[in-house]
Amino acid sequence: MHVQPGALHAGASTSVRAHSFSWTVVVPGVTFNPNMTRHSLTCLAALILVVSAAAPAQKPPQQAVTQAVLAGTLVDVRSGQVRTHAYILIAGDRVQSIADSAPAGIPVTDLSAYTVLPGLIDAHGHILSNPTTQNFAEHLRTSIPQSTVWGVYNLRLWLDHGFTSVRDACEGPPDYPQFALRESVRRGIILGPRITAAGSCISIAGGHGDGAPFSPDLDLPRGKNVADTVDDIDHVVRRDIKYGADWIKLMATGGVMDPISDFHVQELSEAQMTEAVAVAHRAGKKVMAHAEGAVGIKAAVRAGVDSIEHGTMLDEEGAELMEQHHTWLVPTLYCFQHDMQTGLSKGRDPASFAKGQEIMAAQGPAFKLALAHHIRIVYGTDDADVDEAVSMEFGALVRGGLSTLGALQAATINAATMLGKDQDVGTLEPGRYADIIAVKGDPLADITVMEHVAFVMQGGRIIKDPAHPDRNPVIHIQ
Repeated sequence: MHVQPGALHAGASTSVRAHSFSWTVVVPGVTFNPNMTRHSLTCLAALILVVSAAAPAQKPPQQAVTQAVLAGTLVDVRSGQVRTHAYILIAGDRVQSIADSAPAGIPVTDLSAYTVLPGLIDAHGHILSNPTTQNFAEHLRTSIPQSTVWGVYNLRLWLDHGFTSVRDACEGPPDYPQFALRESVRRGIILGPRITAAGSCISIAGGHGDGAPFSPDLDLPRGKNVADTVDDIDHVVRRDIKYGADWIKLMATGGVMDPISDFHVQELSEAQMTEAVAVAHRAGKKVMAHAEGAVGIKAAVRAGVDSIEHGTMLDEEGAELMEQHHTWLVPTLYCFQHDMQTGLSKGRDPASFAKGQEIMAAQGPAFKLALAHHIRIVYGTDDADVDEAVSMEFGALVRGGLSTLGALQAATINAATMLGKDQDVGTLEPGRYADIIAVKGDPLADITVMEHVAFVMQGGRIIKDPAHPDRNPVIHIQ
């Protein structure tokens, strides 16, 4: 349809008064003029709508394929189905399509000897961790710039192990180095997984996230993450959001690594956590809760948190609540198991180690309860030694009772969905980032092959390649 201003209808005089004009509306096969009656104009409008609806929608043109990856075996983590000899066609930094062949003249990365999967997601990391020590007082001797440099190192390790996305689960420094690292990765200043970051570790005074359990005669400043009342919670949560937090992290119970808190004990009150959730959700942010003891787990779930971290003393009532509220669980199984292996060798406090031994007795039954109640499981490591531990959670999840596909889903589609990033990452589907990893062997038959990622691509950029082992080398600190 088009309008022809100034066109004269049939039989009209060529002599017109000032400011007058005539027009014709043309729809293929029919012509209408301004002398029509109101009924005729109504019919015209209806006809225009019909013609518009019948016109084929114009699809945006597909971006040209710039490269391809040939997968010997391609695992669809959403369904568990596998496809052999499949080409992942990539346009820029996104997957364009999955095909049986690649266009002529584009570069093809040959992974025909490998199993190919989407880039992995660690949903519980602490980016600033020092992998060489478990001494609780070490942060007093480590400057924030040094912690940030450790963060740059850790990010490279996550990538080297195939983790193209990570959720930072809170850090201690009050000026949020994790946000600076997040933006530096986004802008391409440093290499690392895409970062979703929590702010501070929100704790009561003397709680698991206080960070200052020292002699009372030391006049140390109150942490900016400490909240003893509902009003305090408002201030701390809003401060985190003000400076860029994607998630809010609550310490619902005591923990294991510090030498003073009791992980059985609920720390933040249910009223405080309810207020934190209300403030965060109103701002479009999500909330995670560190929760070990059963009482604190249940209070956090009732308060409306989006994910429970650890959940190691989960009981039947808590599992029912999590199922009803559709609360995610990030169990971090291997972290506690790894602690039993390292013992006191990295300067860990004996009281902390004793708590870890008690946790281990409850971990298995709690995780089986979670599976029995169909609680949604997400992959998270929570281990300071990224290089040694980040890939080991796969085996721990399967030993705990999760299927091999379930373990892969925990580190891909489940994590992406929990983070609200499933339109960008978590699967190899059209429109998602070209985040691609490859392993030797079949992870659906033997999950331990995930401990040896051979190839890593992030957003169409090759980070690690078995054909070029000298590409982007990573130093491995003992």
